[in-house]
Amino acid sequence: MAKSSKKQALGRGLSAILNDPSKDINTAQDKNADKVIGSMIEIPIDSISTNPYQPRTNFKEEGLKELATSIKELGIIQPITVRKTGFNTFELVSGERRFRAAKSIGLKTLPAYIRIANDRESLEMALVENIQRQDLDPIEIALSYQRLIDEIQLTQNELSDRVGKKRSTVTNYLRLLKLDPIIQTGMRDGFLSMGHGRALINIEDRNIQLALYKKIIAKGLSVRATEALVKKEKDQHAKPSSEHSTPQFALSVAQEMEQVLKTKVRVKTNSMGKGSLQIFFDSQEALNAIRNQFNSES
Repeated sequence: MAKSSKKQALGRGLSAILNDPSKDINTAQDKNADKVIGSMIEIPIDSISTNPYQPRTNFKEEGLKELATSIKELGIIQPITVRKTGFNTFELVSGERRFRAAKSIGLKTLPAYIRIANDRESLEMALVENIQRQDLDPIEIALSYQRLIDEIQLTQNELSDRVGKKRSTVTNYLRLLKLDPIIQTGMRDGFLSMGHGRALINIEDRNIQLALYKKIIAKGLSVRATEALVKKEKDQHAKPSSEHSTPQFALSVAQEMEQVLKTKVRVKTNSMGKGSLQIFFDSQEALNAIRNQFNSES
């Protein structure tokens, strides 16, 4: 009981600081900032706005109703995280499902951890924290990874460290963004798994991608069956081999470059071992991404 009283007293003390305009805290250097940053306090729900950088775009109604019922019975078990944006105003960093569910049952306040961060830091915190959620679909994760690369200027190595994933895992998610948008939507809606997507990405022609996608949906093909279907399609369109075969070392280098650059790389060699590399791109943005990848690796 003593522990509970102490916790409530702490909340009242923080409330006094946050509700006094003369003591308003806007930066980590302001007086009493150390008492606010990282502390938990009950915040009026009407003073919290949603995060425009929220990577999750699909909030399933059934899941929110179940969470709302749980909150109604047990309360908020895990506080949300917010950043202070002004006097007595806050913006969500993580916990939007809890925020939405609590609001739907009429809660007036929410327990929250307070952070003070600029927009760039808020974006990074929101993306990294939400990537850890279990209910993000593969495309949402891939888009979040891409935003961290584009907007926070992280390299793939830095990104893999931030999110605690192997670089190969990060690369596999990012490659999903090369799928036709219709297929990406199918993955977001749960018609395809990440395994299906990883198989289809091996088909460059988007028209063929879509034709195979329709066949997968119509026949309810498994990932393994999809991989076999893709292999059959690639074998049918394989070019006849020439008299001179490309050395394995050159093919291996081209394959490694494809994984790093996330685009097709073609290698040609002659019988003397000399050759050339051809790197493909389909837009100025894609070319800039390739250039940035070279710069980050140098």
